[in-house]
Amino acid sequence: MLKKILYADSGNGHTQEMLKTLQDIPAFQNCDLTILHVVSPQTSADALESKWEEGGKILADIVKNVEIDPSKVATILRQGEPKDVVCQVAQEIDADLILMGSRGLKRLESFLENSVSQYVFQLSDRPMLLVKDDIYVRRIKRVMLALDKSEAAQYALELTINMLKDYREAELYLVRVNPDLDANVDLSKTEMEQNPILAPALAQAKRMGISTRCIVTGGKPGKKICQLAEEKDIDLLLLGSPDRRPSIAKSLVDLDRLLGSSLSDYIRVNANCPVLLVRK
Repeated sequence: MLKKILYADSGNGHTQEMLKTLQDIPAFQNCDLTILHVVSPQTSADALESKWEEGGKILADIVKNVEIDPSKVATILRQGEPKDVVCQVAQEIDADLILMGSRGLKRLESFLENSVSQYVFQLSDRPMLLVKDDIYVRRIKRVMLALDKSEAAQYALELTINMLKDYREAELYLVRVNPDLDANVDLSKTEMEQNPILAPALAQAKRMGISTRCIVTGGKPGKKICQLAEEKDIDLLLLGSPDRRPSIAKSLVDLDRLLGSSLSDYIRVNANCPVLLVRK
């Protein structure tokens, strides 16, 4: 259930537009919204006052631009390392979703350039909606949910159903990419709808009155999911993403995972639409 959204301001206008777009979806209309702007810790004492004033103006402009009930909005202006502050505030307000911009950097680039979104993705246990700088979505109509056998995929299904159950404009694509199948496999509609991964999800979506299609194919999951998202002109892509925090030190970045192979990382970087990475 979506109740509290944390919007981490990055100066990305398209992320602000996504925040406005979400207001069309009933599940988001009653959410409490916290808008966070972070002032760099390197700001000198002489410049701090002007930075506070600038930050306050930015927050006020965002509240005005998103056209949301002011009683549902809280603003936070804080100084510190952005990646740390976002995680801290998400914990403080018990956010159900973090919305932030992403430059779509690859894993090594993210590490070397100190990517805020990548570090938050590593260290937070919250779902994250990432919007790249060059992606603009006017209205969410086509939603894709990539499913596998994982527990995280079930969380993603629950969130998707709750998000779309009262939103009749949406069409949901349930996608299963089986790496054991040929990338050019041609299955009938019945075969796809009876896929053991998709069939229960399809039944849930239908019970909630959500217009749904099923796609089952083969190949490399990351590449194929991104390809399907482009072919179907998807406005929002969801997939489950396991908790990425190291089991021994939950406050440290998992460098091996940061530089390693990950479906979530591949899609975060390569998808040409906003990506909602879901974990419980």
